[in-house]
Amino acid sequence: MAGRPVESRHGAEVRLVGLSRNYGEVAAVRAVDLTIAPGEFVTLLGPSGSGKTTTLMMVAGFVHPTAGDILLDGQSVLAVAAHRRNLGVVFQSYALFPHMSVFDNVAFPLRMRHVDRRDAHRRVETALEMVQLGALGSRRIHELSGGQQQRVALARALVFQPPVLLMDEPLGALDRKLREQMQLEIKRIHRTLGLTVLYVTHDQEEALILSDRIAVMHEGRIHQVGRPADVYERPATWFVADFVGESNALTGRVEEVSSERTVVRLCPGDRLLYGLAGALEAGQSVRVMIRPEALTVGQTGGTDGENRVDRVIEDALYLGQAIRYVVRSGDALTLIARVTRRMGDVDVGVGSGVTVTWSRGSTVLIPDTPPS
Repeated sequence: MAGRPVESRHGAEVRLVGLSRNYGEVAAVRAVDLTIAPGEFVTLLGPSGSGKTTTLMMVAGFVHPTAGDILLDGQSVLAVAAHRRNLGVVFQSYALFPHMSVFDNVAFPLRMRHVDRRDAHRRVETALEMVQLGALGSRRIHELSGGQQQRVALARALVFQPPVLLMDEPLGALDRKLREQMQLEIKRIHRTLGLTVLYVTHDQEEALILSDRIAVMHEGRIHQVGRPADVYERPATWFVADFVGESNALTGRVEEVSSERTVVRLCPGDRLLYGLAGALEAGQSVRVMIRPEALTVGQTGGTDGENRVDRVIEDALYLGQAIRYVVRSGDALTLIARVTRRMGDVDVGVGSGVTVTWSRGSTVLIPDTPPS
């Protein structure tokens, strides 16, 4: 069934309702619920096999759901063919036509929509200027760098003014410096056009930089949806804590809960740890997450703090803007600290005794139970 085409306008709402996809007995996507507001930039973040690309392909219309619904501005598109959903799509492979010029590649979606030639010419020029390729319209695809090809693919996806832009690992083939440049370009274009973006990546840093909200996926399920700061600083599950950024992972059991703090006894060892009050109960097993940059490293006995342990520096890695310390004491738990460097700082050497402290506010306690 072709269905009627979706009206083209910027910033459509995208709503996924109980969206699932099975391949035989394998559940690639499991009952995903997600609402993306008009003009919002939402990233599906997860490792390979988490279901993020399959979810995007169902929205695009290239994969049909086993169950659930997809609504654009409240209108179900399950019966609408992919080419009539009027969505812009950018793939990691770019999927450009090598026998066509840059101009003709970008113009292709307009020709398929029978747009007037003069209007199409104007739109293509505008799209190429937007991605800073205005002078390269006559070039062939093989004459372009990887970054330029990515810009052509982006211009082609935007030229017909889609209500939603879908991007599947679009920067995965680029080197780090070029990838960072393109991240800024994508943010600029999103701000300029105000269209809705559903973005797929496995790169945590990329998701944190680009997104209004991040949906972290694992084994076909969404574990958490939230602003980048919330996902990073207050992960809802241990998978999110472990996958997004580096973290110190400890285990323990809740010993005391009050309105102001939660006291956890770490395992192994006989140390008490203080965290923010939460919906936990005494006796409950928990996992404890502390980000490396939340740790303060100072001379032994010279630093105050409610959470405080004495350690010896086992390793120190110079990262330019920071030093990554590995600190340990005997058979005690190892901690990783990332300390920002300032000009003139004296680095603490391997073998030095230090005191490591951190605040209750940076101590995240997560119930040691799998998500339902």
